[in-house]
Amino acid sequence: MLYAIPPAVVLILNLILNWELFTNYGFNDKTQGKRNLVQVRYNWFLLASCCYILVDMTWGLLYEHKEVQAFFPYIYYLTVFYFMFMLLTMVTWTRYMVAYLDSRGWRSRGMIHAVWAVFVIGVVCLILNRSYHFMFSFNDKNEYIGEVGRNLSFLLQIAFYAVITAYMLHVAHNSTERQKTRYKAVAATSMVLGLFLTFQIINAFFPFYATGLMIGICLVHTFVQASEKKEKMIHDHIASSMAEDYEAIFYIDIESGEYLSFSKSQKYMSLDAVATGKNFFKDALESIEKCVFPNDWEYAKSFYSKETILKNLEGRKSFSFKYRVLVNNEPRFFLFTMMRESNGQYLIFYEKDIEDELNAEKAQKEKQKQTITFGQIAESLASIYDEIYYVDIEKNSYVCYQVNNIYGQLEIDKSGEDFYSECMENIPHIIHEQDCEKVAAFIDKANMIATMSSHKDCSITYRVIASGQAQYTRMTVRKSSDGTHFIICVENVDDEIKKENRHLKELRIAKELARRDDLTGVKNKTAYKELEESVQGNMDNGLDYLTFALVVCDTNNLKQINDTRGHTAGDEYIRLSAQLLCEFFAHSPVFRVGGDEFVVFLRGNDYSARHEIMDKLRRQVLENKKKGEGVIIAAGIAEYNPENDNFVSDIFERADKEMYEDKKKLKALE
Repeated sequence: MLYAIPPAVVLILNLILNWELFTNYGFNDKTQGKRNLVQVRYNWFLLASCCYILVDMTWGLLYEHKEVQAFFPYIYYLTVFYFMFMLLTMVTWTRYMVAYLDSRGWRSRGMIHAVWAVFVIGVVCLILNRSYHFMFSFNDKNEYIGEVGRNLSFLLQIAFYAVITAYMLHVAHNSTERQKTRYKAVAATSMVLGLFLTFQIINAFFPFYATGLMIGICLVHTFVQASEKKEKMIHDHIASSMAEDYEAIFYIDIESGEYLSFSKSQKYMSLDAVATGKNFFKDALESIEKCVFPNDWEYAKSFYSKETILKNLEGRKSFSFKYRVLVNNEPRFFLFTMMRESNGQYLIFYEKDIEDELNAEKAQKEKQKQTITFGQIAESLASIYDEIYYVDIEKNSYVCYQVNNIYGQLEIDKSGEDFYSECMENIPHIIHEQDCEKVAAFIDKANMIATMSSHKDCSITYRVIASGQAQYTRMTVRKSSDGTHFIICVENVDDEIKKENRHLKELRIAKELARRDDLTGVKNKTAYKELEESVQGNMDNGLDYLTFALVVCDTNNLKQINDTRGHTAGDEYIRLSAQLLCEFFAHSPVFRVGGDEFVVFLRGNDYSARHEIMDKLRRQVLENKKKGEGVIIAAGIAEYNPENDNFVSDIFERADKEMYEDKKKLKALE
């Protein structure tokens, strides 16, 4: 029994940690894309690990009763499967590692061929073991005996794990920092598996290898899976941010033509575009005569065959073209950019309305009055700002421009010899005291130069004091095209920030109302289910949960009141019941989980005084019953016992049972 406990714990932890991977990626090796293939290969390793751990656990349970002759055939075949699944974990781990490296060289092929050879040799030895007892045997007392083949098999696996550990460390050494950590985690997992196999040789009657599998899986989960999940979230945020600057972004599978589109533009949505499709190239051609200006039909059609796109991308990262699209029956120039994703399996296609930009460029050329300075500033502008500072990076001198909102022109407001020192002098006088430090750090010249050496632009949002009131302001910094000046744009974003804050507040209020019972004002069944899931999650994960108890309550005579005095009186009776419970359990949340059913989650001071509170509640109910006024509530309580309780529902059922006993007592007094 003791032997089976560690594998059982390992199996449960494995399923909890990796359930999302099983459900999201499955076991289909033909899934498109390197990342999905890696996850599928890892799932096979997890499945092989689960099978091995399950066999190891079952073997331990039956081996405790080896003296029962009827169990012996099962013990023997479980021992065979024990070695087979151990070998299979090595095979699946190697296949995952090769897929993760995305390696197709001779080393990877060699590792795959070698691991399959070890697996086949091991299976053949297990088949022959029935006659020659090369791997293991059992004596007359049905006691397990490891033969020389077992140790040789283990040593061969240990040697193989040592080789792939060394190989992964070599790969990690030649990798960048972020990927280096992940490769080291994969190498550490291989080393752990080999190390615990060594322990398994020393002591065959402790599940060392199952423990090693769990440690390795935890390493991969922490340093590989979690890291890549976070990186994917960052990529999703980047894609969402890019969608703000384009009318639409398409993500296209080159092989199948299937695509996804992202758009936040009202102009683009007015074209009745779809978010997903089966064949981008076919859909794009079919939409031309519907959406494109007639004079540009033939030109537009020349770009949308797969062969043309791939030919245009040969030898370069991207290519662009433009033509006119009908938006609200008016032709507008759009810029289209096609590029290949880094893994080569997808195309990314951008659409951007450049009509306004072309018109502005045309007007600019016609005037030909703008100076070089104004041209450099215009290159960095993405919107209209309240102030624009043009700062000489080397000399620190600056010119400040203000935007004339009537004519859309820039006018010189002031100038100075040292932008940075003047800012430091002014910060304490105009910046909110809580933001002074971060603004000073942002404007520091050395920090600004270091930041802009690796960024196209950077910005900071802070509060200024104007007329005694704090107003949100955003400062954005860019470099001029010749790299000699910083262009620092300042804009008032007070309305934007406050609107966002109001929206967040409204969301919090709406979320809270969704978990409140409309009739009584206490928390509703949804809120109780969320609390129950949270508490159950902590119990499942083995976390030490604070002491608590559940009180289950049921109002008496509600049906009689509804039938004789009407539902309005019944609703008032329920409200009074909730009010009574809130008065007695002042420090614990009360939930209405049914028409006349309530649950109290007892904690803190209420838990410490639970018996006194329950006695007072029952005395009050008896007094109400005696007087013939007030609410009559049956109640039962049950405390959480960490040693015996595995489910919150167990505690609820005990409390519910006690409540029904109390209800019977109250009925008997009638």
